[in-house]
Amino acid sequence: MPSISVTMIEGYDDEAKERLCIALTGAVRQVLPANPEGIVIALNEVPAANYMRGGKHKQPAPALPDAARLVREFLGHMEARDLNAASAMLADTFTMAFPGGVNMNTLDELIAWAKPRYRFVRKTYERFDTASGDEGPTVYCYGTLSGEWLDGAVFEGIRFIDRFEMENGLLTRQDVWNDMGEAKNG
Repeated sequence: MPSISVTMIEGYDDEAKERLCIALTGAVRQVLPANPEGIVIALNEVPAANYMRGGKHKQPAPALPDAARLVREFLGHMEARDLNAASAMLADTFTMAFPGGVNMNTLDELIAWAKPRYRFVRKTYERFDTASGDEGPTVYCYGTLSGEWLDGAVFEGIRFIDRFEMENGLLTRQDVWNDMGEAKNG
């Protein structure tokens, strides 16, 4: 039965603590063949007044946003064409890679690239998977696309996977894979 004890400055909300416990449970299961029910995570909170580092009292840093929720929110802003809200979620170094070797850095470039391809696209989500990384979390989003081609023909059920990297609560990279080319030409 693996057991992890974490000591942290008090001040984090229950959601942040739950996300931490879930992430630690997942980390154990990536290395050990442990049943989740057998993994014990104990969070020990130290009052800020009782915590010092470098001879100075410290306050807890704000918890990072839930990575999958952040991606879903970004994609929702994109579908609603709220480009200002979507852009606010991007790091200055944000890059996108689309099928066919198309690389872009801004949402305006993406809109211009998509304009001669289809009238609109909507995503139906099957799931979001989050993986830990050295620079921050990576979120994979799976599902299907539906929408309308330029000639008015409707399409649906086209598979897609989006992969998002993030750092410090901002999206830094999006990789897109889908079967739109096969559906359009097939």
